[in-house]
Amino acid sequence: MRALSLAADYYALSKPRIIALLLVTTAAAMVMAARGIPPPALLFWTLLAGALAAASAGALNCVWDADIDRVMKRTQSRPIPAGRISRRDATIYALAAGGVSFAIFYVLVHPLAAWLSLAGNVYYVGVYTMWLKRITPLNIVVGGAAGSVPPLVGWAAVTHTIGTPALGLFALIFLWTPPHFWSLALMTETEYAKAKIPMLPNVYGRERTKREIVYYSLLLVAASLVLYPLHVMGAFYFGAAAVLGGIFVLDAVRTWRERSGTLAARNLFRYSLLYLALMCAVMVVDRIVS
Repeated sequence: MRALSLAADYYALSKPRIIALLLVTTAAAMVMAARGIPPPALLFWTLLAGALAAASAGALNCVWDADIDRVMKRTQSRPIPAGRISRRDATIYALAAGGVSFAIFYVLVHPLAAWLSLAGNVYYVGVYTMWLKRITPLNIVVGGAAGSVPPLVGWAAVTHTIGTPALGLFALIFLWTPPHFWSLALMTETEYAKAKIPMLPNVYGRERTKREIVYYSLLLVAASLVLYPLHVMGAFYFGAAAVLGGIFVLDAVRTWRERSGTLAARNLFRYSLLYLALMCAVMVVDRIVS
């Protein structure tokens, strides 16, 4: 029972929900690059290495943010602030996972994929977690680049290059990140304020945050649609992206117009997750049929 409990703690330390999201975008890019299902072995090793890389970054994030996690109610039960895993053991786990990930990428996938994944992790841990997160309310905007790297890794795994469709998905994830996280911040702004994390709601207020959500949502949808006239994606993608993007903007406007902004923000946060998954699926289908 102790071993199972410890395994569950390391699993939680890895931030599995984020891993799942990153793997979806990685797999989507791989299928797009291959215009179908890539070789099973390549898909397996890429996703395994990607999961280990994300687990490494997530664990290092937990190590660095342990002081914050002790303050915020929604994170107090995480393994490190709860005292179930030490910072030292978590760091060893993170470095081991990262090392194995790089080796798998380099030997069994492709060196370019290995270096791209490592660069994404360094950016997430070094630039976002250790620097931007605590000093500027634009932390999510600039730091969002780290979460946009997996499509580049997936494309490189198949083609050994960085392709335009992968860059398009990179841009979408980059622009998707602010409205996604700011809708969460609207629900938990007092927690961030208590931890002295400068998120947009507790620095510039709820109204400014809701307006920024609308602006970024419009920019996100515009960027998604422009991939069609640029001949990056086809007509099927354009129609689906217009519908999915329209719903996204509608939810953003509802968040802006709602006085409290909490219920609508929760709906936007949930839909943003579905939106990203569906956009990946749409891009895959369009790439295969066009």
